[in-house]
Amino acid sequence: MAVRRRRKRKAAKKRPVPTNPSLYARVKAEAKRKFKVYPSAYANGWLVRTYKARGGRYRMGTGRKRRK
Repeated sequence: MAVRRRRKRKAAKKRPVPTNPSLYARVKAEAKRKFKVYPSAYANGWLVRTYKARGGRYRMGTGRKRRK
């Protein structure tokens, strides 16, 4: 008789989540227009700096669940 093993569920990782999603979306769209390659380290760095300069903030959370 085979022994069943229980799998542990992975804990949700906490990561920075933007508190102003509409502003974040606007800045992200600008980054996609501005940089030839997105995502890239330079584009993401510019995105974070610009988002924060325009008053955006981050909080630590699990973010949105991804749908398949």
